Formats: sequence, structure tokens, C-alpha cells
Amino acid sequence: MSSYRWAALMPLLALTCHAEIAGCGKENQACGKEADPATLMQMEYKRASKHKQELSLKVAATPIQGALTLADFKKGATGCYDRESRDEWAVVDAHLHSRPFGGAPVRFDLLLDWMRRAGTLFAVLYGIGQRLPIDSPCTYYLDCPGTALKSSLKNDFFNAQAVLDNNVTIGSDPRGPHLTLSMSFLDLHAPEDALPKMKLLQGEFPGMFKWVGEINIVKQAIQKNKLGFAPTIESIKKWEPFMTELRKQGVPIALHCDLGNDNGTTTTEFLPWVDEALRLYPDNKIIWMHMAGLSKQLDPKMPPALLQVPLYIPDHIKIITDRLDKYPLMSVDLSWDVLYNELYNNPSEKKPYVEMVNKYPTRFISGSDFVAAGTKLEEDWRGEVNRTSDIYNALTDEAFRLVALGENYFKLAGIDDQFTAPQICGGAPKSSAHGWLLSSMLAVWLFLQA
Repeated sequence: MSSYRWAALMPLLALTCHAEIAGCGKENQACGKEADPATLMQMEYKRASKHKQELSLKVAATPIQGALTLADFKKGATGCYDRESRDEWAVVDAHLHSRPFGGAPVRFDLLLDWMRRAGTLFAVLYGIGQRLPIDSPCTYYLDCPGTALKSSLKNDFFNAQAVLDNNVTIGSDPRGPHLTLSMSFLDLHAPEDALPKMKLLQGEFPGMFKWVGEINIVKQAIQKNKLGFAPTIESIKKWEPFMTELRKQGVPIALHCDLGNDNGTTTTEFLPWVDEALRLYPDNKIIWMHMAGLSKQLDPKMPPALLQVPLYIPDHIKIITDRLDKYPLMSVDLSWDVLYNELYNNPSEKKPYVEMVNKYPTRFISGSDFVAAGTKLEEDWRGEVNRTSDIYNALTDEAFRLVALGENYFKLAGIDDQFTAPQICGGAPKSSAHGWLLSSMLAVWLFLQA
């Protein structure tokens, strides 16, 4: 190529390279000051070709009509998801408690209908691993401070039997839902009991339990009920038997570990517990729940904030991204409407989290954290789905497809041989840097064809 063409092209290559700093690290070592022009050209040619193919797919695909069904997510389905005409709620609830802490649940067949009407096609059914006493009138722990919760297998058994009892309708309704059962009983203060009970549960219900969670390392909200306190950090080594078995089976484990407390000595008081679990078990699929440790006790703010010991949002995001970078199998779940109340309903606080999910789109999963107590109504369910889905309308098309449409979940749950998220319909995708880079990369591609 002539020196004139190189001179004309280099500023554009430099611009696209600079804007893709996040992609210039591990994957694109050539993207830097010392990269030679030929390497830069080859890199941009590949990018442009990839985006051209993606656009061709978008143009060729036909928008899915009517309510979404499981068939739209089957391998080989050709329809595309039109973000402009749909509510952009997550189709996966990877954090649904189908029974409460005590008392009667929402009738299971009704809960299934609520899910279908909300467009929830896939769900992980968590039990509540901590039960109120059988003679307690409460369904919610906060209504009974002082009443001791106790770790139990009961809800896991109930969930499995409820699925079996409704197998005909689940299997025949085009909206499913497709359900993954989770083992929720594990008590990390007695880790030696975990593996025998896992074998018991999986023996009673072969092939049904393929997830573990919600398992508490620290949950301050239930400490008035005499649970939720941190085990010793040294005891995390004793997880080895059950973590080895989970690793062997490819089963994810979802951990609830509060990061800290606004009124505590430090807002990251419990971070060492998560770090130790990640350090000891880097080859396990570990999910850190609730946007990595947020809770009613910890509300991050943008600086400056007039709090005694604030957790600043940039600090929280750095905590998350540092660990996402260090531990490739770690994921973060976006469940609990506390995230809406503390973050999403404030645009300036929501924005940094949107940017983080867009930058790490393969590392997040959707969820509601709805607890199906018998006193709740369908409008309660839909309200929680709506609030926890609030972040998704701001995501790039790539991140939306991976998180809200479930591609990340399918891979974590090991069902990506059956299901895949549909492509996004339309022309230019919603995006951050990638969107405005598209035109420049295509320009490079066209330039090369001249």
C-alpha cells in the first residue's frame, strides 16, 4: 500500500485503537504505540469483518412475533429480539425463592402462571436454606426478630416435589418455564455436613439439582434471628470436599456475602471472606450475589457523600472489576430490588454500573430475589421483576443479549447445548464505545476493498 494511503489511514486506526483501550489488553497486545501498521490493519480488518457479519445477521433475521417462548431460545431458532417493541425485562430469573422462610408459599401452579405472563422463561428455584420454627406464625424473618432461624433441607425437598407435581404443564406449555433446582441448605458453619446432604438430595432427585445457593457467608439482615454471622476465615479451607464435588459436576455456587455496613468500622469489612473463597477455589463457578455484596445495610454513593464511612461507587466498582479480572470463573448476580432502591433510580449512580456491565458483559446474570410467600400477589412479583430489570434497557445489545436474554445463564447452568439467546433486531446497536466505533471500523474495511 502506498505511503499516502498509510498516512491517511493511521489517524483513524489510532482513534479506533485508543477508544478500545479495554480490548487492547490481553486480547490485542498489538494495539499500542509499538504496533506496526500492517498488524494494526489486520486487526481492524478482522473487527470490521466481524461487525459486517453481525449486521448482516441483524438485517436477515425476522423479529419474534407475540409472546416469547422456549422455542425462540432453542438452538437453531432464527427470530431476533426487537428491543424497541418489548419491555426489556429479563427472561431469566436466576434467583427466585419459590418458598418463604416460614408459612405457606404462593401455590406453585400460580407462581408458574405469573412467570409465564411476565415472560420469565427460565428460572433457578432457590429454597430458603434457613427456616423459621414450625410453630412460628411468621413468613418473613424481619417480622420475628429474636426468633431463631435454623438451616434446613426442607425447602429443597419441597421445591423438587413441586416441580415433579407440575411436570406435565411445565413440559407442555410453550412458555415452560425451564427450571433449574438449587441446593440451598448448606450451612458454612458446618461445612463437613454439606457433601453428605448433597448426595442425599441428589440421590432422592437424580439429575434435578444442578445449582447451589443462596449460601450465606455473611448476611447481616438475619443476625437478629441468630444466623448470618461470618464463619472463621480459616474454616473456608474445610469447604474443599463439597467444592471439589461441585467442580466435578460443573455446578455453580451462589454466595451471599455482604460487603460491609454504612454504620460499621469499614464498608468493606467482609471482603476478606469472599477473597479467601475465590483464592482457594478459583476453578469453581462462584457467583457473588446482589451486585457483589450490596444490602440494606450498605448503600454506595457517588463522591462526595456526607456519610460517616461511605462506600463510594467507583471504589465498589473497582472491587468488583479487580476480581473479575483476577478470577475468570467468577460471576455477579444482579438480583434484589435493593439495587433499584439504592442505585438504579438515581441516573448518576446507575450509570457507572451500566458501564461496568457493558465492559464485562459475560460476567453478570439476572435475577429478582423474589420470595414467594403466600401473602404476596402477582403485582408484587411483577413489581420486583420490573425493578430488578431496570438496568437492562441501558445496556449495549451485546450485554443485553448475554445478561437479560440469558446467554450467560445458559452457559453457567450447562444448558447451552439446548438454548441460546436470540440475536438483537435492527440496525445500529445500542452501545458505548463499540457503537460509535462501528462506522470507523467499517470505513477501514471499505478502504481496504478499494
